[in-house]
Amino acid sequence: MKNGWLIITILVIVQTAWSQVPAQWRGTDRSGIYPETGLLTEWPATGPQLLWSVDGIGTGYSSAVSDGKVICLTGMVDEKDVITALNLDGSVRWKVPFGPSWSKSFPDARCTPTIDGDRVYVVSGSGVLACLNVGDGAIIWSFDGVKRFEGLYGEWGVCESLLVTGDMVIYSPAGMKTTLVALNKKTGETLWESGTLNDSSAYVSPRLIHFGGKDIILTVINKYLVGVELQTGKILWTYNYSALAPEKGLKVWPGAPKTNTITPLFDNGNIYITGGYDHVGALFKISDDASAISLVWTDTVLDCHHGGVVKSGNYIYGSNWINNGMGNWCCIDWATGKKLYEQKWFNKGPIIGADGMLYCQDEKSGNIGLVRPTPEKFDLISSFKIPLGKGPYWAHPSIYGGRLYVRHGDVLMAFDIAKK
Repeated sequence: MKNGWLIITILVIVQTAWSQVPAQWRGTDRSGIYPETGLLTEWPATGPQLLWSVDGIGTGYSSAVSDGKVICLTGMVDEKDVITALNLDGSVRWKVPFGPSWSKSFPDARCTPTIDGDRVYVVSGSGVLACLNVGDGAIIWSFDGVKRFEGLYGEWGVCESLLVTGDMVIYSPAGMKTTLVALNKKTGETLWESGTLNDSSAYVSPRLIHFGGKDIILTVINKYLVGVELQTGKILWTYNYSALAPEKGLKVWPGAPKTNTITPLFDNGNIYITGGYDHVGALFKISDDASAISLVWTDTVLDCHHGGVVKSGNYIYGSNWINNGMGNWCCIDWATGKKLYEQKWFNKGPIIGADGMLYCQDEKSGNIGLVRPTPEKFDLISSFKIPLGKGPYWAHPSIYGGRLYVRHGDVLMAFDIAKK
């Protein structure tokens, strides 16, 4: 009986700890690495089993997130951004419009929700922020963030997944008034506004890091890599990423500084950022007291478009930009930026990792590959083609509870990738 109570206590502790970590964009720490274990290291020839699919979620590129009880994602329906909550069997719990979609170039919904306890937080393509009840979809608070903070965005609108930590929601309006703001997650009231860099936002979802005794919000806006102190909103340091010169003789697309989309990587005081269109990637080192950063190296191989990058071991993996419709898969060294391989596999696209493996998705024809992370080559173990949906395969896949969630257009699919 004592052993039984011990097991129950351990399970309660584990479940409580898990529930304290928001379900959010690209994993628990936004690194692209999901903390799942016990996953298949090879798939059947036809791919992992499709457990269920659901359509009608609206068009878009939002990833699915799950807290183990519900799955949430956004889509565009009739020019409104809609958040859909699904039960784990794929049945719809509720579907609620929360703000106008981005109405110009690439208008489909793109912002991934953040689930935190009994609430879910989201922002629309036009900049309307909302907090909803996870149980029934009731809107608890909502406002136009661009209007309130006089935000300034680029030609593809707002594309950000809100960062929720402690009692705060972090949002990046940028503009002439502020750069980042912290909101009371219960009420939506403003807790602080950082100073302004007189710059527009990009399409990057910020992440939280801890270094030099400080909790730091890390993000990239139109021109700048930015570090902001979480507790106060003080801008600790900036770096003009857009001004970094490319390799001699390499012509960079003029719009490159305006198209930052990749959440930075962080490890042991070092930050890696990258953007597409032949703009350089770069590694920076934070000073011991977190008051400054310095450039370590730049790289012209892994200029990632919008599929994300991951760090596995001492290496960075992702796909680069050759043109808007083509890119190769790459590995570079974390310490030096040296190219270790650049290999063609269908096309560029999203990448995530879990349980010691990489999951690479071809954005043009919808192939998903299970890849062993090694610096020697693109070591493809298994692959399959996404069977449902329409449009480009831009949505980043996600992994929860032994399932690979793949979104294509207005369809979400759940594949069983757990070992039996």
